[in-house]
Amino acid sequence: MIDAMTRKRLHVSTDGGAGPYIMVPFPQLADVRQVLDHHGIRYAVEEDVISLDGAPEVAVIDLGRAANADAIQAILDTVPES
Repeated sequence: MIDAMTRKRLHVSTDGGAGPYIMVPFPQLADVRQVLDHHGIRYAVEEDVISLDGAPEVAVIDLGRAANADAIQAILDTVPES
């Protein structure tokens, strides 16, 4: 799945201690949630969206400590660009 802002693939991040997460352009959040739901992946979307230096808003999807980041990345990588 391609990030609508950067035109690069969405990336499941594993840095930090809270577990894997995905930073998603806010307008693309519904599409990413649909993919995660379709594959039965549990997640939580942080309530606040962030915008750095006037850039478009980004939502953070927390996948939880037990999430398999590699498997989720593989799923995102199979989603065709729309």
